[in-house]
Amino acid sequence: MYTHHMEINEKLFKALANQTRLNILRWLKDPEKEITSVSGETVRFMMAEKGGICVADIVTKAGLTQSTVSTYLKLLLDAGLLLSERHGKWTYYRRNEENIQRLGQLIKEKL
Repeated sequence: MYTHHMEINEKLFKALANQTRLNILRWLKDPEKEITSVSGETVRFMMAEKGGICVADIVTKAGLTQSTVSTYLKLLLDAGLLLSERHGKWTYYRRNEENIQRLGQLIKEKL
């Protein structure tokens, strides 16, 4: 969504204004350490072959309902902080590292 241009805007800060959403970004920074509902080998496979961590494993880690976590993931995706890949009926999420780096730079420059 924000491939070439990222703005500091209300949508972005709304996505960041929740501890669980911040946690999701942190968990996905080091999923092999943070996503403990599956083995490290499974996490490595998901990241390499599926392009991210399965929603079900994020739900387990968050301890919230699937619908709540899905809403949070969509907010982070819409803000350009996550990327997703769909494989069959499953969706996998990973951080959008380029945009996260860009966000840090924007905050440094603009705020």
